[in-house]
Amino acid sequence: MENSTNIAVFTLHGLEETKSQHIFFAFTLLLYLLILFLNVMLISAIIIEKTLHEPMYIFICNLCVNGLYGTAGLYPKLLADFLSDPHVISYSGCFLQMFVIYSFVMCEFTILTVMAYDRYVAICKPLNYHSIMTSLTISKLLLFSWIFPFCETTIAILLTISWPLCGSHIDKLYCDNWSVVKLSCVDTTLNNVYGYIVIIAHVSQDLFVIYSYMQIIRACVKSSEERVKFMQTCLPHLISLISFTVSTLFDVLYSRYGSRTMPQPLRNFLAVEFLVIPPLLNPLIYGLKLSQIRRRVMRVFSREVDILK
Repeated sequence: MENSTNIAVFTLHGLEETKSQHIFFAFTLLLYLLILFLNVMLISAIIIEKTLHEPMYIFICNLCVNGLYGTAGLYPKLLADFLSDPHVISYSGCFLQMFVIYSFVMCEFTILTVMAYDRYVAICKPLNYHSIMTSLTISKLLLFSWIFPFCETTIAILLTISWPLCGSHIDKLYCDNWSVVKLSCVDTTLNNVYGYIVIIAHVSQDLFVIYSYMQIIRACVKSSEERVKFMQTCLPHLISLISFTVSTLFDVLYSRYGSRTMPQPLRNFLAVEFLVIPPLLNPLIYGLKLSQIRRRVMRVFSREVDILK
């Protein structure tokens, strides 16, 4: 029996059938640079512009930071794999990548939930907004947004790393928890039970978001001013939430129920969609939709143009 103490590397088979890997390398590099540029630009605009030091923008900034964090777990290794053969990752590197990607997913859901609460208070309780969303409250919400997902992920990794493994071949572009669990030589019921607990926790978050938006929509129906506020601040959040939920759902369904008869390029796309669309879409929709951020970004560009002149 081959166990976890004997495994030095895992082999990633996601690129086995991929031809013209140098073309995919160039495309992936451009995509990653675009994600870096857009997110760093938005983060910089929020940090530099003092008028943006408000709860909503602080949460948006954290959303972009999380996007940078999550993509750092995939793109550098993927770019290296396009230029190398075989496609392997060390045992410790596999679990590190797994931790980064999973904690990114958990953080994204939690930050979006906190943002829903912020919008609920802003629209449904506008007179009490500043007394509720104090600096202390914001700090607590941000700590919850990061610490809770990191604890969730740590427990999942510790459960997986404790099992003996009977294989080292992963049929994906990156290491993920379910793929490693399937390599276990023993019963993994405990992992499945914990997985359901995590799902229930995040379904509860989704239910809270749904409840928040039911209240927001009810409040917006009564006032044209609130409807404008909804379109300006809540619509981008809804787009972010829906795009991330759908993207993550595709990966979960592929991981659990995906068929090997499915074309490899399609399998790869479904596996990485949540690390492509949300980190790219979030800074675009918030940067374009929110006028204060848009004006700050334009000022930054204008300043750079003046310097070049």
